[in-house]
This record gives sequence, C-alpha cells and structure tokens, in this order.
Amino acid sequence: MKKISLLSVLIIINVFSIMAQNVYDFTVKDRRGNDVSLADYKGKVLLIVNTATRCGFTPQYEELEALYKNYKDQGLEILDFPCNQFGEQAPGTEEEIYQFCTLNYGTEFPQFKKIEVNGENESPLFTFLKSQQGFKGFDKNHKIGALLDDMLTKNDPDYASKPDIKWNFTKFLIDREGNVVDRYEPTTDCKVIEENIKKLL
Repeated sequence: MKKISLLSVLIIINVFSIMAQNVYDFTVKDRRGNDVSLADYKGKVLLIVNTATRCGFTPQYEELEALYKNYKDQGLEILDFPCNQFGEQAPGTEEEIYQFCTLNYGTEFPQFKKIEVNGENESPLFTFLKSQQGFKGFDKNHKIGALLDDMLTKNDPDYASKPDIKWNFTKFLIDREGNVVDRYEPTTDCKVIEENIKKLL
C-alpha cells in the first residue's frame, strides 16, 4: 500500500477546511480527548478563543466568564482552546489548565483539548476561521498592543498582511447559522465584543 506523505495529508486538510461551509462541519476534541461535533452548537452564538494561562491577557478569562454568565441563557457559548504556541504560555496538561481556570477565574464555559492554531499541525477549525476572517490589527492604544506590534514587526515586517493567529486570546464570533462574522485581536475591548454578541443574540 502506497504511503501518503505528510504534505499530502496537510493539503487534504487545508482543502477540506476551505471547502467547509461553516463551523458545524468540524469535529474537535474536548479536554478529555472525546470527539465533539460543533454541529452540537447549532442555533447558538459562539465565541471561539485560543487561550493561555501565563499570558498578559490571561485575566481576560474573567471577562469571558462574565460574558458567559450574562448571555448563556440567551444562546451564547464560549469555546476555549488552550494553545502553547505563543511564548509557551499555556504549559501543563489539559487537566492542569482546567484546574487553573476554574480555581482562579471560576470558568464554566467549555474547554477543549490543547491545540495549535498556526503551522503544519494547526487545527483544521482554525485554518477555516482564519480563511474567513483575517488579522484586524492591534489596538495601539492598548498597553500591550504596541509591544506586540513592535515584536512581531521585528520578526516579520509583513506580519500584518497574513491571516495567522498573532497571539493568545484571539477571538472569532460565530452567528446562529455557523458563519464566522468577526475576529477580535486580544487588544480589542471586551465591551466592543459584547455589543456585537448582543446584536447576534
């Protein structure tokens, strides 16, 4: 039997991600490794976030939990995907990350298996999300925004033109039909996100 190369597999995954119609076409792993079809969330407004537990943006867990408590009964779900690709700021096992979030921030929204959001091992879900909503730019008035822009520009002067996830706590807003309607960089004020969530609810 002819072996399929890694490149061929990646091409197949990327083609599938591009052909996908909405987020309901994807299956992800929960923090215990069980398959979860995002079709289970049909009819909900989703906020999909890549997170980290040792980041300057980690306190955003508190804001996310507040959003969840305020709007979950109206149909909001927040899907948390830990990712260790940015400064290795999400170390530990899924259980350790879960314990950290629940003990420090009282999070109750679903947390999934740790993933990669860029590169050859990136989650097909995030390949799709990035194809639908590219990088929107950092808020330079945010205390960390200018620092991130400076750091990333030094590594790649053309970074802003690429759809890659730039840092922890990038958020994608999904409407009740599974369409990716917006992307928020970690420097975006939570109040802006809340107003857009309310419009979809």
